[in-house]
Amino acid sequence: MKTTQTSTLKTKPQATPIPHTPNWTPPTWRDFPAAQQPSWSSVDELESITNQLRKQPALVFSGEMRKLTSQLARVAAGKAFLLQAGDCAESFDTSAPSIREKLRIILQMAIVLTYSGGLPLVKVGRIAGQFAKPRSKPTETVNNVELESFRGHIVNDTEFTREARTPDPQRLLTAYHRSASTLNLLRSFTRGGFADLSQVSKWNREFVASSAAGQRYSRMADEIHRALKFINACNINSSNTPQLHEVELYTSHEALLLNYEEGLTRVDSLTGMWYDCSAHMLWIGERTRQVDGAHVEFLRGVHNPIGCKIGPTVTPDEALRLCEVLNPHKIPGRLTFISRIGASHVNTLLPPLLKAVRDSDYPVVWVCDPMHGNTYTTSRGRKTRHFDDVLAEIRGFFAAHKKSGTWPGGIHIELTGENVTECLGGSDQLSDEDLEQAFETLCDPRLNGRQSVDLAFQVSELLTEYMEDD
Repeated sequence: MKTTQTSTLKTKPQATPIPHTPNWTPPTWRDFPAAQQPSWSSVDELESITNQLRKQPALVFSGEMRKLTSQLARVAAGKAFLLQAGDCAESFDTSAPSIREKLRIILQMAIVLTYSGGLPLVKVGRIAGQFAKPRSKPTETVNNVELESFRGHIVNDTEFTREARTPDPQRLLTAYHRSASTLNLLRSFTRGGFADLSQVSKWNREFVASSAAGQRYSRMADEIHRALKFINACNINSSNTPQLHEVELYTSHEALLLNYEEGLTRVDSLTGMWYDCSAHMLWIGERTRQVDGAHVEFLRGVHNPIGCKIGPTVTPDEALRLCEVLNPHKIPGRLTFISRIGASHVNTLLPPLLKAVRDSDYPVVWVCDPMHGNTYTTSRGRKTRHFDDVLAEIRGFFAAHKKSGTWPGGIHIELTGENVTECLGGSDQLSDEDLEQAFETLCDPRLNGRQSVDLAFQVSELLTEYMEDD
């Protein structure tokens, strides 16, 4: 049954709207093999929850998604840069201060990339919906007891008991309400003064400010402050310029649990098109990008901007087939490829993909995820990443694009605003022993505030160098 969304935005539809997807409705994914779906405790209850989600208000609106698509079209054309960042897996227990600090770090990175790189920055958070995680194994065994793997709070809990690890459909509703709360808070912060450009010097938390990157950020903030004073001294009223006081932050998550995504898909009242209203942008993971699979089938039919993770095993032919299925009408900004190849392989495996897509004329946004391809386990059993490997893959990403004559469109980072010790290296040179101090992630290791700001400066230098050479 179609549910119609009433848009409250004044954003106009695209001049050339995407045609209707043939032979598609939100439930058609059910006829395709669906990877990474939990063994739900009750199929009947799952269907009941899906129906309840159909009746809930949309979390985001189609006009916002069309606006993001147009901004990503600028990225695809080499006229903007994308920062996609946030938690590995959000927690149902995340507090308002934690959300604020995560936003603070994203804003700091955005200021660094915009001011140093000199390009418009599109900001997309892994936030307000990133509750599910794919797993390499469906179960795990501890002391000869085998239970379902933890798949994110939208599915089950971290505690190693049968009750906690049993996938519970009621958690889908909890995820919806947690997403709504987070979105309300984000909109308050981004439009209510917290993101005001005059506040940039106040965004530098103590543990970031005391680092070399933090001190560099403080100097940059002082320059911005002086520039704003100069503008006002010239009788140009900066208070009437919304771009200086508000920030556009879009939301995204991996569209992993297809019942949840189906339940939040609506028909836009302006265009008659289907949109998944759980987030502005959705992506398909490396483990679920099968062209004949349920995830590709579902996302080919919604008109959100979509991403697709591609790892070291993808071939140029597979990449082109994904373009053909996910963006057959070659709409700029519709499709983003998020490469997660690994520092040791990016220089050899990425260029053939870039060439194939370039020669096909598909307008793809290319983004580097330098986190997932560089994960390893220490001798103490901790899963981690090294800052140097993260930076090395980004360097290789830029080099590959330089070689191919294509645009390195952005970065996709897992981070937190908290002072965690989950990734090695960085300006503090965190070691294996340091990991035990504050390893707090629900799943994969994240960059902390110092490391994130440091990385932003490193990327801004690569971006500046790329544009100067071009």
